Amino acid sequence: MSVYQLHRKQFLPISLDTAWQFFSSPHNLKEITPPDMAMTVLNDSAREKMFAGQVISYHVSPLLGIKLFWLTEITHVKDREYFVDEQRVGPYALWHHLHRFREVPGGVEMEDIVHYQLPLGPLGWIAYALFVRQKLEGIFDYRFKILERHFKG
Repeated sequence: MSVYQLHRKQFLPISLDTAWQFFSSPHNLKEITPPDMAMTVLNDSAREKMFAGQVISYHVSPLLGIKLFWLTEITHVKDREYFVDEQRVGPYALWHHLHRFREVPGGVEMEDIVHYQLPLGPLGWIAYALFVRQKLEGIFDYRFKILERHFKG
């Protein structure tokens, strides 16, 4: 089974503290997720400051309005540098998402590295080729645009 990778970098003209405060709050995830995904955070722990071991549950509708349950765990946190969320229950066989932040002249470089694997063997590969890769790239394209607008006024 193939493990796929999505890698994105984005410069934001904000302080490292502002970036960390925004991105380390699961409460802000809905704001940077396309509306057609119908993301709903289900548990109150999403309002807490991020910590390793934090579990966050969602409903998402990634395809044809079908509502799916997604449970992620924040497995690693290094304050103002990076955090990792991993799927525990959801649509992927593997989901490992590293969010990295680095102070650069004039702002912050934000980096996302997602490793993911689809279930169902050859059917998963077909789904990847037909729509999963495009959908996931579209989600991160949307995020890029929203963050540009949000942090540049």
